[in-house]
Amino acid sequence: MKIDSIPKSYIKETKIPELFIYDFKMTSNIVKSKVVLGMNMFSFLQIGKKQVHFAGTSVAVNKDQSLLLKKGNWLWTELLDLEATYYCKLFFFSENMLSDFLKKHSKIKDLAKEIKPFFIIKNDDFITVFLNSLSIIRNTSKDFKYKVLVLKFEEIMLYLLNKYGDCFELYLQSLIIKETSPLKKVVETKIQSNLKLEEIAFLCNMSLSTFKRNFKNEYKISPGKWFKDKRLTKAKNILEQGKLKPSDIYLEFGYNNLSNFSIAFKNKFGFNPTELFVKK
Repeated sequence: MKIDSIPKSYIKETKIPELFIYDFKMTSNIVKSKVVLGMNMFSFLQIGKKQVHFAGTSVAVNKDQSLLLKKGNWLWTELLDLEATYYCKLFFFSENMLSDFLKKHSKIKDLAKEIKPFFIIKNDDFITVFLNSLSIIRNTSKDFKYKVLVLKFEEIMLYLLNKYGDCFELYLQSLIIKETSPLKKVVETKIQSNLKLEEIAFLCNMSLSTFKRNFKNEYKISPGKWFKDKRLTKAKNILEQGKLKPSDIYLEFGYNNLSNFSIAFKNKFGFNPTELFVKK
């Protein structure tokens, strides 16, 4: 699978600017594309749906919501809605710009202790006007546009700081925290997911071979067997509650069809998952 490095792939110049806007549009679905995000970024979703996976977490939004995303390795799924296009406006900013903003406007003395990869923003009238103003300056001169972007960056940050208060400021602080290896954090949160090992390795910023080696050192078992056992046990626990049928959950646990899920389940527990549901 191709790995897309952004905003690098969107910029013609050799040097990446401190602030950069890009209108991203498409007319077909993109499922779990690998993205190396080189800068923190606003993703102001206008048309369509978006789901993103980061180390240890995932989030899905629609056109009524936007995201502020931490730089790093992501898996992105971008889907068309009823319209024939997908559209979001991307606003990238450097750590230098963020640090300068926090120095000027931070009120919380205690630093954030938790690293948060995303912040969900509810789209409103202010954001609509803000995005329209970004579109207006799109075709202006390079120097003028950049000077205005400096003001626009502070404008949107101040607005969100006023709208969301301390939780937004703590999120901004978390963007400049240096993170340690995410392997265990990612692994423990991807038990109930249909991500492939290659995709989980990517979220850990590792090659597949390095991921397998580090995983075995950490868990003393191969990742394929570990995930299979954990997912089947989790599926069994869900079925025992009697609210969902095997046909409702097999996709969530990484199986392409009910038959393969049933065979794996029976091999591990000695009976079919449908028998467990009938017993309830």
